Amino acid sequence: MLLSRVSYTNDGYTRFLWGIGTKTDELSLALAMTTVDDLWYLADTASQQAEQTYHRLTEQYEAFIEFETTKHVSRRRFRTVATRIHRNGAPYGAHTLAYQQSGELLLVRHEGVDLWVLPGGQALDTEDFKEAAKRELKEEAGIDAQYHGLGMLGRVTFHADEYSTWGILPLFEAQAAAEQPEICDPDEEISDARWFDDLPPDTRDREQLLTWRRQQLLGSSDT
Repeated sequence: MLLSRVSYTNDGYTRFLWGIGTKTDELSLALAMTTVDDLWYLADTASQQAEQTYHRLTEQYEAFIEFETTKHVSRRRFRTVATRIHRNGAPYGAHTLAYQQSGELLLVRHEGVDLWVLPGGQALDTEDFKEAAKRELKEEAGIDAQYHGLGMLGRVTFHADEYSTWGILPLFEAQAAAEQPEICDPDEEISDARWFDDLPPDTRDREQLLTWRRQQLLGSSDT
C-alpha cells in the first residue's frame, strides 16, 4: 500500500487527489489523467492550427461568404476531428460548390452520414485545399469544372463534454457543363450524385448553401 498524489487539469484548474492504494492503482489513475491532459493539449493545438489556416485563406481569397456551425460529438469522435484539424486546420477537408449556369447545384449522397452533401474530402499531404477539392469532385461525381475561387468558408466548432476546438471548412466555387455525374469513388462512400435546383431537405448545411446561391450565384441579397 502507498500514499499517492496525482494531479490533473479540469476546466483550467489543477487539482490533487490523495488516497491509499496499490502501485497498480496509482499507475492506472496517472495514465487516465495523462490521457485527459493529452486531449486538452490536442484541442488547443488544433485550434491554433485552425486559426493559422483561416488567416491564410482569408488573405488568399476575397468576396466569399462565411458561416458558423456547432457540433456536439463523443470524446472518441472529438479526438478524430481534432487530430484532423491539428494536421491542416480542416476537419472535413475541402469541398466544391459545383454549379451549372442554370443555377443547379451538384450534391452527392454520402452513406456514412446518410445525407446529401457537397463533393469533397480530405487533402493528401501533397495537395492544397483547391487541388483536393478538384480530385474529390472527379472521384465522387466524375465532373470536370472551372474553378473560380473560394465561395464559402465555414467555421465548425466541436464540443465533447468539457472539451472544445474548431476547424475551417473551405468550399470552392466551380462552374461545370451540364454533364451527367458518374461515381468512381475509391472509398465507396458515395451512392448517388445528382444536379439539384431544389435542394433536398436532408442536405447538410442546406440553409448556408441556399444563402450562397442567392447572394453569389443568382446575384441577390434577399434572405
